[in-house]
Amino acid sequence: MSTELPESPPAPPEVSQDASSSAPSRRTFIATTAVGGAVVAGGLIAGPSVFGAEPAEAVDAPPSSRVSLTVNGERRTVTVDNRTSLLDLVREHLGLTGSKKGCNAGACGACTVLVDGRRVNSCLTLAVRLEGAEVITIEGLSKGERLHPLQQAFIDQDAFQCGYCTSGQIMSGVGCIDEGHTGSPEEIREFMSGNICRCGAYVKIVRAVEQAAHGN
Repeated sequence: MSTELPESPPAPPEVSQDASSSAPSRRTFIATTAVGGAVVAGGLIAGPSVFGAEPAEAVDAPPSSRVSLTVNGERRTVTVDNRTSLLDLVREHLGLTGSKKGCNAGACGACTVLVDGRRVNSCLTLAVRLEGAEVITIEGLSKGERLHPLQQAFIDQDAFQCGYCTSGQIMSGVGCIDEGHTGSPEEIREFMSGNICRCGAYVKIVRAVEQAAHGN
């Protein structure tokens, strides 16, 4: 039986102190990566935008136009954003808040005004398209202390409850009378159907339009 021991594997080459100090350990590598990542992330957050966004003050103002129109008999000239509706023009720029913003989608009629004698939903009408037009809002119907006949008829017939839709109902009723669509209660209801009364005062509204149209 042989007593010779197997040869041991050759020892790994010695690494000089300078080489070991220059090669990062696993712990050093992870720590360095973490710190470097934070620096990079900080640079992305605090640095200039990668999209090259301009400062807020450098952004161009939205396009605007001057428009001149007659509102309730008075000539008015205003500069408005091209997206401004007639409703926002009379309410926000001219202070005529009788016209109400209901649905702001042309479905309820609370914003109805007359433009060149024709009733329109002012929330859907761009102000810049009304150069030279004549606009009448609810504030322009009465003559001083004397109410328009339809305004008086709404009072006589108690044709409102909460009152939010009333200005639009009256303006639409005036248009309905001027158009000659008051031959019967059914015709009035048909041509006033674009105006919603959430309180359900339709019967009295029709009576008020009949009173103003026919004096009964």
